[in-house]
Amino acid sequence: MEPEELKPRLRAELRARRDAFVAGLDAGGRAFAFRRAPTPLQALFASARVVAGYVAVGSEADPTALLEQAHAQGATVALAYVERRSVPMRFLAWRPGDPLVTGYFGLAQPDPSHATEVEPDLFLAPLLGFDRRLHRLGQGAAFYDRAFARFPDAIRVGMGWSVQELPAVPDDPWDMPLHAVLTEREWIQ
Repeated sequence: MEPEELKPRLRAELRARRDAFVAGLDAGGRAFAFRRAPTPLQALFASARVVAGYVAVGSEADPTALLEQAHAQGATVALAYVERRSVPMRFLAWRPGDPLVTGYFGLAQPDPSHATEVEPDLFLAPLLGFDRRLHRLGQGAAFYDRAFARFPDAIRVGMGWSVQELPAVPDDPWDMPLHAVLTEREWIQ
């Protein structure tokens, strides 16, 4: 099966797997999972100027506590801003507690009229699937693929649940592997 045929099937399977896993966690378990950055990520926060993250949707791994830690360590924190599918995703500066607006796809994101665009040197990126080669399967809109290509020197850390691991993620020549993956169980580098 070709990757373009396999990826949609895998996305549906991984969403269901992720949803079922998170449904089995109580609120405390879900919040506890990513409340403290592991030592390698703390070191990356200490050297990063701009840490880009996202606001979790549904059963995605929530990076909020990690973004707060990056901010406390002196990094500028940015959140993904999506205008529409045909426009590359931007990253707008955000401080914990700043208000968010509802944007494209219903995403919570900074208000572009009040936030400055910044260039990330560290990404905390959502994912649907990953493998031990550090390949990432995303939602399919290529927003992160384009952002990774735009900022090729930035460190790319994927965030997900351990149940999202695959033996091998089908990849295309333009896909950029991650530098690390963080799950509730481990730091994979």
